[in-house]
Amino acid sequence: MENVQIALVDDHKLFRSGIASLINNFKGFKILFEAGNGEEMIRRISSKLKPDIVLLDIHMPVMDGAATALWLKENYPEIRIIVLSMLEDPEKVLTMLKLGTKGYLLKDSEPHEFERALQKVSVGEVYYPEFVTRLLINTFNEQNDQVTLQIRELEFIKLAASELTYKEIATQMCISIRTVDGYRDQLFEKLGVKSRIGLVLYAIKHKLIEV
Repeated sequence: MENVQIALVDDHKLFRSGIASLINNFKGFKILFEAGNGEEMIRRISSKLKPDIVLLDIHMPVMDGAATALWLKENYPEIRIIVLSMLEDPEKVLTMLKLGTKGYLLKDSEPHEFERALQKVSVGEVYYPEFVTRLLINTFNEQNDQVTLQIRELEFIKLAASELTYKEIATQMCISIRTVDGYRDQLFEKLGVKSRIGLVLYAIKHKLIEV
């Protein structure tokens, strides 16, 4: 069986050298090439020199991890990406997960964690440490907490956040004042608010309107 080919993309030469040496000692894995940033990786990669897995740093000069992951997704979607990072940055983690990365490793992970991540990702599984799993669960729960709103309800909320009176909102939406009252009461109950101010605060919190 051929070795799984790995590309290591990280701007810290000493770290890169250590990881390359570590991976070349893992059974069934081999470093295909190294690069200091995404742009350098793009110059190296081709149909003849194509890794199975890219170990990708997030913070790099010239072309960072997110831009590189996006390029890989668009040009070589079959290549699996494992993120390397020093930080447990929720925003960065979610960005990289949305780009289809299959694994996430902190740079101070134990050698056996690197090997386990490579083993799992190489056979089509994913490898996320506990903090990533926790973050995904929390994000999922937050999304579920947000109520699904209809287009007309969103339109009403945006107008309610303006200085228009309810009568003027009715005219703007081409509906009766009675229907506006219906939207208002329905949204108060649906969103658990008690006033127009509460409605606007909900809209700001959930980024339904810009302030």
